[in-house]
Amino acid sequence: MAGVAPQTEPALFEDQPFDLLKAPLLGNLLRHKSSRTLIRLALLVVSLMMIAHGLFGPPLAPKNLATTLGWVHFRGFLILALLCAGNFFCYACPFMLVRDLARKVFHPVLSWPRPLRNKWLPLALLVAILFCYERFALWSKPWWTAWLVIGYFAAALIVDSIFRHASFCKYVCPIGQFNFVAALVSPLEVSVRDRQVCSGCGTLDCIKGHRGTQVVSQFVSIGDAPVIQRGCELALFQPGKASNMDCTFCLDCVYACPHDNVGIVRRDATSVLSGDPSRAGIGRFSHRKDISALLTVFTFGALLNAFGMVTPVYAFEYWLNQLLHIGPGPVLAIIFAIFLIAEPVLLIGAAAQTAMILTKTSRSVIQVAVRYSYGLVPLGFGMWLAHYSFHLLTGLFTIVPVFQSALSDAGIPFLGDPLWRLTGIPVRVVQPIQLGMLVLALAGAMIWTHSIAEEDQPDETWRAFAPWAVVNVLIWCGAVWLVLQPMDMRGTFLAS
Repeated sequence: MAGVAPQTEPALFEDQPFDLLKAPLLGNLLRHKSSRTLIRLALLVVSLMMIAHGLFGPPLAPKNLATTLGWVHFRGFLILALLCAGNFFCYACPFMLVRDLARKVFHPVLSWPRPLRNKWLPLALLVAILFCYERFALWSKPWWTAWLVIGYFAAALIVDSIFRHASFCKYVCPIGQFNFVAALVSPLEVSVRDRQVCSGCGTLDCIKGHRGTQVVSQFVSIGDAPVIQRGCELALFQPGKASNMDCTFCLDCVYACPHDNVGIVRRDATSVLSGDPSRAGIGRFSHRKDISALLTVFTFGALLNAFGMVTPVYAFEYWLNQLLHIGPGPVLAIIFAIFLIAEPVLLIGAAAQTAMILTKTSRSVIQVAVRYSYGLVPLGFGMWLAHYSFHLLTGLFTIVPVFQSALSDAGIPFLGDPLWRLTGIPVRVVQPIQLGMLVLALAGAMIWTHSIAEEDQPDETWRAFAPWAVVNVLIWCGAVWLVLQPMDMRGTFLAS
């Protein structure tokens, strides 16, 4: 009986990529706009709890929701969500819920300034946050952490109450930029299911949205007709979209598409850089120096952020202080310049120059560096993953007593006395997991870099690939060395 089954059916089934929106239960949940609102509302409540506890709760970081949730659990779950699914933290962003409520009162009419329609501003803000995190020890200061969250809410409200579309998400938010770069390696992508359906579409609602019965572009002012469903505010036209860059997973395109032709589909992460097409709302990656700089900071910033938490950094800072007779602020600025400017310029510049000599290409060093720098993303992601997973796993259960304590402080002690003895998984167990993550990250970086070289120099692939392979190995060795160093247990009672 088994032999009479049609042999073509399994192949046809395998040709259909996995679509999260077609999955039982979870798919049905995501397809309803109200679920997005409810999830954002839940995170808004958590954010308000963090703010309140940060401002009025205990000043000791391991006992405060603001620091424990913000610097230990949020970052760990963020990077794991990006690895397993995609940019679902932007999907659940509570700042956008408040923004949408504010837009019922404020109706922005201005467009974001054209000179700022790039990644240079959020790149600078990302570096500023990393610097302030180290300089002012934000992980140990609940009050300042609470004000950072308040500042984020205020920035989102101000920017998107003045400027149309999702200007804050696309051109300002540093956390969003981090998520965009990290989501390049995610297994899922918001994408069309059948491009032939898009070619016959006469409404283009996924990008334009619609008001009443009239289809109207969001990029043209059309009066006061009520919005039924907005299209993509980040200018990502679905038929031309080809990565997770700039995609917040807001699913407005899903809700707007009249043909039910947009899903959250599985994709091959190794094909993200294939062909260097002109991507909707982005252009060609090889022409975007700002995005190249962003992902370079993303990669080397991962090393820098981890270096700030290991024992050798204190000896290095002391040596610089004695050598130059300067304060901690300038010392830290020098370390940032070394990691985020000198090191990437030296490694990437040398690799680009060597590749030019080996392949005899006529392109400039900058052009080669921009094209191949995208291959570094898996290494940067792997280091962030290893680092944040360390803090999350070693302090996994610390949130339980902190919640118990916060409720007790609020006069709601129904969870009992805080169990401060709860910590997390031992370091000896976590460290091999970290090393495994870094091995996979190196493999991913090699695959991505080789795919770039294969398309860029099909006749001299290995000559083009070799210098960048050396860079990948050097960065990986640095990452492994950092993982093997004793690391501060910041934000927990395990901290030294």
